[in-house]
Amino acid sequence: MSRIDELIADKCPDGVAFRTVGDVTSKASKVKWPSTAGAPFQYIDLSSVDRNTHRIGVTTTIAEGNAPSRAQQIVEAGDVIFATTRPAQMRWAVIPDQYSHQIASTGYCVLRPDTSVMLTGFLAHMLGSDDFRRYVEANQVEGNYPAIPDGRVRAYRLPVPPLEVQREIAGILDKFSQLKAEMEAQLEAELEARRRQYDYYRSNILTFDDDVERVFLGDVATIGTGSHDTKDAVADGEYVFYARGREPFRLDSFDFDETAIITAGDGVGVGKVFHFASGRYALHQRAYRIVPGEQIDARYLYHYLVADFTRYLERTSVHASVTSLRRPMFLRYPVALPSFEEQRRISSILDKFDALSTDLSIGLPAEISARRKQYEHFRDKLLTFEELPA
Repeated sequence: MSRIDELIADKCPDGVAFRTVGDVTSKASKVKWPSTAGAPFQYIDLSSVDRNTHRIGVTTTIAEGNAPSRAQQIVEAGDVIFATTRPAQMRWAVIPDQYSHQIASTGYCVLRPDTSVMLTGFLAHMLGSDDFRRYVEANQVEGNYPAIPDGRVRAYRLPVPPLEVQREIAGILDKFSQLKAEMEAQLEAELEARRRQYDYYRSNILTFDDDVERVFLGDVATIGTGSHDTKDAVADGEYVFYARGREPFRLDSFDFDETAIITAGDGVGVGKVFHFASGRYALHQRAYRIVPGEQIDARYLYHYLVADFTRYLERTSVHASVTSLRRPMFLRYPVALPSFEEQRRISSILDKFDALSTDLSIGLPAEISARRKQYEHFRDKLLTFEELPA
């Protein structure tokens, strides 16, 4: 019998009480900027927390004069923060000593455990559990940016075992998650090395002698943009669309085939290339559609753009408040054009390399995924309790 089994048999053999998060935590206080006298603070925004390590990474220094409107919550060491914007991403962290009395975004629900009944580490691991993830998905408010109100986070019912049991479980999961993080870091480093190797190989295989014909993209492909009206793609009540913001557009499958290379043409998506090989799509006017002609293989063109287009973009794009790429620049983009058979051979080789570095069912990415699933299974098993009869 394990130490945890012994503790449960001794301290809570018939089950444990379940209470809401709000019952075992308190809220953070709000900063009063005029009273800070211009003092600097570290600001924890939604991008500060790493979704894999659940640690606070990069923060920004703010003061009364430049504080964002969402910089309002004073956090203390031992607080647990959970991102309520895009909550299904499960972005949570424990505030370490170095960020005590600093400022967090209102995009976080700040939970201050009552340590007489709920330990910080135990609460943090509960917020990472699969049960809480399902609760979040069922209770978030849908929209362009899904969110879950703080009140719903605090309404989540969780087991509250005796402190000795919580401490043992949290200690085991801390060690396990640390080991997982170290192993993942090693695997990620090896994977990154393989990706760099692949990028190098791809650049070399797509470098040609002077005797290979060069053509302008506009001479071998039809280039156009989308329209404002994404409803053009509605079919049987479904549609796909280009979304403004971090994602250049969204694609779903439909019943007819079309081959196209699509690249975003504006904002943060500039230069990001996609290969869309089947289905129906709607494309925003700030993305370009490239339909290859008979002379050029679509997959070859995709790999060529991925390997070379960023350099071309840096030389020719229009830099203003929003970096943009004009259609004439696409039309005059130079592409090396070996024989069609050679294009197919190259794209086949690069597809295999691409799968090795990105497909979660192959190689190192699969091992990283397996480690995470192993940890999640172990964590959820430790955090599952019988509830005391009413």
